[in-house]
Amino acid sequence: MSQPVLGILTLYLNDRKRLEELPVYERMIAEGRELGLDVFVFTPADVDSSKGMIHALEFKPDTGRWSRRWRSFPHMIYDRCRIQKSARFQQLLRFRSRYSHLLFLNRPLRNKWTVHQALHAIKRFRPYLPDTVLIHGIGDVNRMLQRHPTVYLKPINGTGGRGILRITRNSGPQGHYDIRGRNSNRNIITPRKLPAPMLGSYLSQWHVKGKYLVQEGIHLELPNGRVHDYRMLVQKNGSGEWKVTGCVGRVGALHSVTSNLHGGGRAMAMDELLEEWISDREKQEKIHAEASELGVDVARFLEEKYGALCELALDLAVDKNGRILLLEVNPKPSREVFSQIGDKASYRESLVRPLEYALWLYSQKKQAKNA
Repeated sequence: MSQPVLGILTLYLNDRKRLEELPVYERMIAEGRELGLDVFVFTPADVDSSKGMIHALEFKPDTGRWSRRWRSFPHMIYDRCRIQKSARFQQLLRFRSRYSHLLFLNRPLRNKWTVHQALHAIKRFRPYLPDTVLIHGIGDVNRMLQRHPTVYLKPINGTGGRGILRITRNSGPQGHYDIRGRNSNRNIITPRKLPAPMLGSYLSQWHVKGKYLVQEGIHLELPNGRVHDYRMLVQKNGSGEWKVTGCVGRVGALHSVTSNLHGGGRAMAMDELLEEWISDREKQEKIHAEASELGVDVARFLEEKYGALCELALDLAVDKNGRILLLEVNPKPSREVFSQIGDKASYRESLVRPLEYALWLYSQKKQAKNA
């Protein structure tokens, strides 16, 4: 009997066909083999629609070598494609549209603003959401700065801390704003101190209208001045149920307004970081339990709202009072937070769970077909 086949859909990073997560794919292919799942990697550029074939990338764990072979379309597709400003991304959109009838483990999630609105419409999620507004003009930013001493400006389609600004209202009588952040290449920008009347002209260079949201800033600076938050990974397991795979603390680089690892941040065990922030052990345990419950609840709701999902990463903040805030949701999470803290078991689980879920989904579809 033939094996079920999973195709990992990704995008080349450049015209030299470089892939970002090759070590992850190698491990998933090896783990898939142990589970009885045939796994290969492909991009939309590798698809020959006229032949109905894919020039797939295959990895042989016993030799450690990659090779190519023409393959039929897989039984299931695991979409790992992140947003790019490239012709490759437009090719991806065409692929998703043309082959929408295929069985995907996960579908694209909407942008940050749309997801925020969907969650805000549900009463039980509102206590976990920072005050957030889509920017239509400088007035939206000014009004938020009147309500909150610090705000964050985030691109609605941004990832990895790119293009994020933090604006803090100066407490002095001069009406100045302190601005820090990262540009679209994740580089830390030179801190600026601007008179209030100049804020609009400064932000016009960032093209924020309709493309950015402005969000309440939460005080998350540790005694050493570095910001911190938590990355929670929630995944479907081999029974099709949502489970928390793990939650890891992240501490930002010096002078960074974000904690992203790609921006120079580092990972820490959640317990260790939480203890630095909140000393009450009972409160720490309550935060753990509440955060896990929130993660599974959000995943279930978003899948019901937007269609098939198999994993989500939640970026969570915890204020000094122990209140949990959901900063954003990422549908294409990386796993390196677990390997950075040496948690080999959670790292392996993060790779294996999508494979186990794929096998479960395959068997469910097969049973339904034979019924």
